[in-house]
Amino acid sequence: MIAKGLLSKRHPVLAHIIPIRRCNLACTYCNEYDDFSPPVPLADVFKRIDRLASFGTTIITISGGEPMLHPELDQIIGRVRHHGIMAGLITNGYLLTAERIERLNRAGLEHLQISIDNIQPDDVSKKSLKVLDKKLQLLAEHAEFGVNINSVIGAGIHNPEDAVVVARRAVGLGLTSTLGVIHDGGGQMRSLSEAEQRVYRTIKDLGRKVYARFDKFQEDIAYGRAHNWRCRAGGRYLYICEDGLVHYCSQQRGYPAVPLEKYTREDLWREYHTRKSCAPHCTVSCVQQVAMIDNWRSPQTLEAFQEQPQPLVQLQGTLQDGG
Repeated sequence: MIAKGLLSKRHPVLAHIIPIRRCNLACTYCNEYDDFSPPVPLADVFKRIDRLASFGTTIITISGGEPMLHPELDQIIGRVRHHGIMAGLITNGYLLTAERIERLNRAGLEHLQISIDNIQPDDVSKKSLKVLDKKLQLLAEHAEFGVNINSVIGAGIHNPEDAVVVARRAVGLGLTSTLGVIHDGGGQMRSLSEAEQRVYRTIKDLGRKVYARFDKFQEDIAYGRAHNWRCRAGGRYLYICEDGLVHYCSQQRGYPAVPLEKYTREDLWREYHTRKSCAPHCTVSCVQQVAMIDNWRSPQTLEAFQEQPQPLVQLQGTLQDGG
């Protein structure tokens, strides 16, 4: 992925597709779900994957909502792999069973991520270690794909110290662990409290012991500093909503909002060079990580559209996706 990205600037490195907006949970910080949307028809999902393949996309991550609610998820993964594209999945983990994990193996899934918000379920989130620990054990036993557990800190989480327990449990099972910072409904950072900063430092100090991934942008987020980087959303990173529209990311839905079938290589190249006003305080880690490939080159000389619509915000905030 990195080698291909360094050799060429003209293809998407990562795309998120949403095959279903519905979720079986209702975490109060999340604005990326509803409780009623039907699955996107398989034929439509296939067309979107094929279009992304025509751009030379390296990775497609399937997200939601809860993507495991889509009855034809295995076929979707298979279509991604048919094109030689790396296939990822972001799930809340509730629907995992040994048989379901084996099906994901056969479909060709290469990476799965679950975010766990606390040790005990509470009014903010039911994605707790108590509920999901057996699912993690099943993944450790049956998964042939990579599994990452994202522990979280930030607005809305009652006990930030839980993140350390989650990280240690993940690594104890042979899984990898990352740390996520919850952002507000526009994808912007909220400075961490002193207690949250202590948790951040604790997990950071664990270093390779927990395989935690820390980047300069996370350091800035943790201490409330603006981060100087070049957002390549719309060019190197694409977010494809359930309606098939291309957006900057899950937190900046509404622009450019062009149907994927009408999105062109010229659009990719324009957005690669477009400076986004939301970038300095962004916490959307998947976009930040993709941008690292190009932060050293190609200054952004274009300004984003001045009348850019406001992000679609339904609830208090959301967790970084792919975080």
